[in-house]
Amino acid sequence: MSRNTLRRIHDERWVVSRAWVAQRTGASPATVARWYQQRQQRPGDHRFPEVACVVERVQYYDQEAVESFWAAWRQDVGTGRLQAAGRRPGDGRGNQGGGSGRAQRDKAVATALEALREAGGHRRGLGAQLAREHGGNERTWQRAVDEARALYAAQPAAPDPDTPTSRPTG
Repeated sequence: MSRNTLRRIHDERWVVSRAWVAQRTGASPATVARWYQQRQQRPGDHRFPEVACVVERVQYYDQEAVESFWAAWRQDVGTGRLQAAGRRPGDGRGNQGGGSGRAQRDKAVATALEALREAGGHRRGLGAQLAREHGGNERTWQRAVDEARALYAAQPAAPDPDTPTSRPTG
């Protein structure tokens, strides 16, 4: 088994791997993958080249075609956001970090908790019902119901107004 190289000769032409492209352009591996994935949506000069060959599951591209692509891209599009892979900035912890996503989740949990209180506890299909009533994804509502159930179970039971809590002695 030979080791993968960044650059090699194929059919008497130099071919390069995605790793070479990333190294040469300064783009992240995800950006290079996106260039390849979206190549059909780009006009000629801005179209990333097709695969020239595959060696040990590594795709190689014609080096001249890559350099031509890169020159056109750099001139017309620029290099300002090359390290961005299309993800929004965040703390990497999803909604745990707060933000509008957490606020929406808290509102959904409060709605689910209110529904649990009105029903006197959990019943099957509550997430689906809330999704129909309030819109949104059923699975998202089910997660909100699960979180609300934990809160509901942790709360002390409210006294029944019809049941006396203490009997007069006398």
